[in-house]
Amino acid sequence: MRLLRFGQLGSEKPGLLDADNTIRDLSGIIDDITPANLSDEVLQRLGQLDPASLPIVEGTQRLGPCVSGTGKYLCVGLNYSDHAEESGMTPPPEPILFMKATSAIVGPNDDVVLPRRSEKSDWEVELGIVIGSETKYVSEQDAIDHIAGYCVLNDLSERTFQLERSGQWVKGKSADTFGPVGPYLVTRDEVPEPNNLHLWLEVDGKRYQDGTTANMIFKVPYLVSYISQFMTLMPGDIIATGTPAGVGMGQSPQVYLREGNMMRLGIEGLGEQAQRIVTPR
Repeated sequence: MRLLRFGQLGSEKPGLLDADNTIRDLSGIIDDITPANLSDEVLQRLGQLDPASLPIVEGTQRLGPCVSGTGKYLCVGLNYSDHAEESGMTPPPEPILFMKATSAIVGPNDDVVLPRRSEKSDWEVELGIVIGSETKYVSEQDAIDHIAGYCVLNDLSERTFQLERSGQWVKGKSADTFGPVGPYLVTRDEVPEPNNLHLWLEVDGKRYQDGTTANMIFKVPYLVSYISQFMTLMPGDIIATGTPAGVGMGQSPQVYLREGNMMRLGIEGLGEQAQRIVTPR
């Protein structure tokens, strides 16, 4: 099942994408794609609906983030050995964790606004995990049962802020619009092998990232279990699982985002995003 949110910023409604890629309105069934509606019970009930019984959403619609009310946006750093190598860093012995401000979250096709004094804003296509139930000290074996589904993420990063101005990575990750999420939340039953998905990213038609989640150092079940040893994961929390090689920082010479650039990115079975780069007004 592919769940989404459509409509203008702040007024999004819940929807479902049917087999013909038509948006169906779920607002008569649930109020929104909220943490409370990510439980197995609710998702099973939605999965039993006949999409043809739901109203068709006409016209071209803006898509919002595929889940609302996210409490924590957690990121895993250097989780692909090829990305660690291009960054000049040693693959970590255990996951590197950091936070991204939830105020960075935007829709999958919204404009990305470069922060003031940005010099080295960069892209990162990532597989996103959306938590569906309270998760604390969960075993790796049981971790999948706590996942509502998966989505495409672009973990944008301002490298000067992140790496050259001391302190933690969070300030290079958290600019407004630096967290496009979606287009869909694809429920876990439709993604039986999250660690075997093709993912890619292009800037102005040039493909920079072209990888597979099979190359993750730490796999999806391990990440959920590992993080739950340090904090309770709650429904709606997002985990960005790392990015493959091909970021701008890793190019020779380095390439960074500038006003007018167009990014396109996607993950097999999870849809695509497209963002235009603009500068602050």
